[in-house]
Amino acid sequence: MAVDKGMSILVVDDHNTMRRIVRNLLKQLGFENIDEAADGGEAFIKLQEKPYGLVVSDWNMEPVTGMDLLKQVRADAKLKNLPFIMITAESKPENMIAAKQAGVSNYIVKPLNAETLKSKMSSVVGEF
Repeated sequence: MAVDKGMSILVVDDHNTMRRIVRNLLKQLGFENIDEAADGGEAFIKLQEKPYGLVVSDWNMEPVTGMDLLKQVRADAKLKNLPFIMITAESKPENMIAAKQAGVSNYIVKPLNAETLKSKMSSVVGEF
């Protein structure tokens, strides 16, 4: 199945620089329909207002973390199957296990580059 490069993607990170980096990487991969949120709370509101094909979220944010957002998404009947990629600076095995148990679709440990993002996205939304 071909990936719709016109799908809406929500990038969630409390650091503007990281949001810009992820947005630029997505654009390099051919995706243009990208929205941003500064934390999980803002992201969840956006997810209620518009259909998205993918969420790319940082783990460590305040006041609503990426893990909190993931749990909200998986608990919501309309959003529970939404592909969700978590980005974190920590490569602790227990974090990866916790994210998997919470229903994360895939997981990226920083630093992040276009090839890693493409590989993780392909495993979640299909090859492109």
